[in-house]
Amino acid sequence: EKTLMAIHEIVMDYPAFKVQIEGHTDNVGKAASNMTLSQKRAESVMNYLVAKYKTPADRLSAKGFGDTKPIADNKTDAGKAKNRRVDFSVFKK
Repeated sequence: EKTLMAIHEIVMDYPAFKVQIEGHTDNVGKAASNMTLSQKRAESVMNYLVAKYKTPADRLSAKGFGDTKPIADNKTDAGKAKNRRVDFSVFKK
């Protein structure tokens, strides 16, 4: 919740910036299914920000990356858990 509030505040405090919400998965399952899951994960976070905090939707975007950008080893349960995540990128419009 703290992270989501911080993202909302960035959007509201810096009108020249936009936030991309990036969904990720581990490597379990088919690549196409993981891409769909990661997109839905990112969209879910975006919809939450808009609904709960009234974050302007036009300042947010959602993109799924599936299992293409792991941050940990998918050979372990701990690594897979770290790869199932949502990241945020802030950039100038």
